[in-house]
Amino acid sequence: MAVRKDMRLVTDEEKAEIVRLHGEGLGRNEIARQIGRAQRTISIVCAAEGLVFDVTMTEEATRHRIAQLADRRAMLAEALQDDAERLTAQLWEPAKVYRIGGSSNSYTERDVDEPPADAKKDLMASAGIAIEKSLKLVPPEREDLEGLAAVDQWLRGMMPGGE
Repeated sequence: MAVRKDMRLVTDEEKAEIVRLHGEGLGRNEIARQIGRAQRTISIVCAAEGLVFDVTMTEEATRHRIAQLADRRAMLAEALQDDAERLTAQLWEPAKVYRIGGSSNSYTERDVDEPPADAKKDLMASAGIAIEKSLKLVPPEREDLEGLAAVDQWLRGMMPGGE
């Protein structure tokens, strides 16, 4: 029986080689590389011959990769949380305000004790976005949800039209 793939039939010699390489414990991708056929072709031939591939290594590699991605999400969530804290700290720190304009298009600046209201609104919006994204990356545990709702309500109350 010939299996059709790559627009050419798999020869009996190729099938025998696939079966032999499978018997040596090679994976589908390696067999495909060695005989110059598509991975799908190898899968079809092996299925037709009643052969299966050991997926233990693939499953372990997948678990490892999922754990790596979870760790990276946690690190990113922590960085976003740090960003939110730095942004909210700026709400009460001295700031420099500036203006460009007038008939001579001149630049003027002055130091103030804390940012003006519009800058505070922007800082709060940015902090809120950072917190929201952090929480999406690493959702809080169930018992944290009540406190989270209170923080969300507080943030919304700080922004005009947030209620």
